[in-house]
Amino acid sequence: APANRKVVDVVLAQGQEQTEGSLLLPLLMIAGLFAVFYFMLIRPNKRRRQQMEKMQAELAIGDEVMTTSGLYGTVADLDEKTVILETSEGVYSRYARGAILEVINSARDEDTSDSDAEADTTTESREGKD
Repeated sequence: APANRKVVDVVLAQGQEQTEGSLLLPLLMIAGLFAVFYFMLIRPNKRRRQQMEKMQAELAIGDEVMTTSGLYGTVADLDEKTVILETSEGVYSRYARGAILEVINSARDEDTSDSDAEADTTTESREGKD
């Protein structure tokens, strides 16, 4: 009977090891699945949302923008929550800042390109005088 007892103890010990190992595999699979969802879905959406919030916070008067509904206009006025767009000469519409999808042409970019063009003409006129 003691020999049978040892055999039973060995069999039970092997069964417990298999149970612990079989529980570990599903937990690892769930953790791996969560990691895939995080890096494929959650993280890129978070980055996109941050970029969108930054763009909407940096809106300036004169920016040409497109709204989420596809309307193009120029920023005529803005405050914390709303933007007044001039969609056609003399036609103004008020939108929430969150409705601005993208900046087509920034007024700041045009200002820097204008000053660059003026600098080029000044340089050319100086060269012509020499």
